[in-house]
Amino acid sequence: MCAYIQVIKTKTKFVILMHTHEFKKIKNGTGHFTHLSLENSEIYVGSEFANHNAVNALIDDKNNNCYVLYPSYESLVLNDTPFPSNGKQNVVFLIDSTWHNATKLLRDSPNVQALPKISFTHTKNSEFKIKEQPMDLCLSTIESTLCVLELLTLNGDEDLSASVLDGFLQPFRKMIEYQVKCTRLENKSPRFRV
Repeated sequence: MCAYIQVIKTKTKFVILMHTHEFKKIKNGTGHFTHLSLENSEIYVGSEFANHNAVNALIDDKNNNCYVLYPSYESLVLNDTPFPSNGKQNVVFLIDSTWHNATKLLRDSPNVQALPKISFTHTKNSEFKIKEQPMDLCLSTIESTLCVLELLTLNGDEDLSASVLDGFLQPFRKMIEYQVKCTRLENKSPRFRV
């Protein structure tokens, strides 16, 4: 899938916090694609990040405005509000995990949990045909990141072209296409019993 990745530059730094279970089960998951597609990104693997040196350094850096993408009643909804323009770098933490593990990861990482939450509203259904989503409108990590990039561009926090945004999901779509093809081939192959 690497051939389909188009690396883009963003003003916003993205930090993917990948849950250990996600790392173990899927080496080419959407968190990896997100990281590989964003030049200004970092990825860390763990089940909690309370004492993670690199994560805490980003949070403690006075030159950063740090946020975590997570739905909450107190969220800054990107559809309505741009980031504060105070000359600092905006850092968005993304949790790459199932909803169940994301909740636990946030609970066990009070440093990340204490960050202001951002969210967005949308009407998109996930293109992740090979994975059942827990509810309508739930998106994968890379799809959620695309929504954030689109809204940051709309709000003037980023200046990404429509063609760049359109190509962002290309490795994800090619992965799904490949896995659907493999499933079809598997279903067509004869089964032998001993």
